[in-house]
Amino acid sequence: MSTLTAPAVCPAFRRDDGGPYVLAEIGVNHEGKFDLAKRLIDEAIAGGADCVKFQTYKAGTLASKNSPSYWDLNAEPTTSQHELFSKYDGFGATEYEALAAYATSKGTTFASTPFDLASVEMLAPHMTFFKIASADLTNGPLLDAAAAHGKPMLLSTGASHLSEVEEAVRRLRKVLPPEQICLLHCVLCYPTPYELANLAVISHLRQVFPEHPIGYSDHTRPDPAMAVLTRAWMLGATVIEKHFTHDKTLPGNDHYHAMDEGDLARFRASIALLQQTEGVATKRVLPEEAPARRNARRSLVAVRDLPAGHVLAREDLMVKRPAHGLAPAALDWVLGCTLTQALTEDDFLTREHLLG
Repeated sequence: MSTLTAPAVCPAFRRDDGGPYVLAEIGVNHEGKFDLAKRLIDEAIAGGADCVKFQTYKAGTLASKNSPSYWDLNAEPTTSQHELFSKYDGFGATEYEALAAYATSKGTTFASTPFDLASVEMLAPHMTFFKIASADLTNGPLLDAAAAHGKPMLLSTGASHLSEVEEAVRRLRKVLPPEQICLLHCVLCYPTPYELANLAVISHLRQVFPEHPIGYSDHTRPDPAMAVLTRAWMLGATVIEKHFTHDKTLPGNDHYHAMDEGDLARFRASIALLQQTEGVATKRVLPEEAPARRNARRSLVAVRDLPAGHVLAREDLMVKRPAHGLAPAALDWVLGCTLTQALTEDDFLTREHLLG
């Protein structure tokens, strides 16, 4: 574990308790149903999300009609990106404005990932920060349009070379200070096998970009203990993004690798427990340890009855609990000393028992 203490984090995605800022990535798991989108907001809040996030796109401006799939066809059988995205691109400005208002009324943050320039402008009034998807890391016009609003930025880095991340960061830093650009480690496999999660990249990003907050966007299937997300936080991911659903058994889209309310609540409980255990990074004896320090440590004690005037030899003494007499470290010093008073078996040897 590198540290549980985060580097500089933009206030837009910082929690007062020092825990990870969690985005429940509803995406399009509402499947075009507005009431379901509101339900997902409610369940994400109940689970402990800091932000409810959607995805805003139109299939016609996102993918050509002959765009192949890049997901597990056993989980989502649609072979065309255009065909899949066409199923869930029905929400427009009216719906997103209403969802933003609903999320705000519930005391949480609204966000949605824009996938085109029109979406950037439409969403900007409703968001405190932008999130740019991994696939748009090299989409200069989209980065520029979002950055022009002067809002903090979450930037996913899946399927990218380090040089591409560095170039995107250089571009954004022309407008935004480093603490407002959070880089999210991500693996673009849907779902991501655990052995490909590659969480060590979080530490690498922290080394390469020390001025920037680092986070993690997860596509693994939720494990029972939410250990993947917990490990990401322990490695220094101050922002956690994960797809969110009301029903993980639903076929297709992003349901099959999403967390639900129960998963999120378990993650929050795990983080709270770890935060309780962290303590202060100074080695010292805790007040609560004093009884154990006095009673579980050892002293020099008499092996048998010893008369006053006896000259102590090694065979006269043993090291036993508790630490009510001279410490074992004093053994060499006391050998050859004369007793001023008698000791009975198991008496603690103290300085008062020694001549001089």
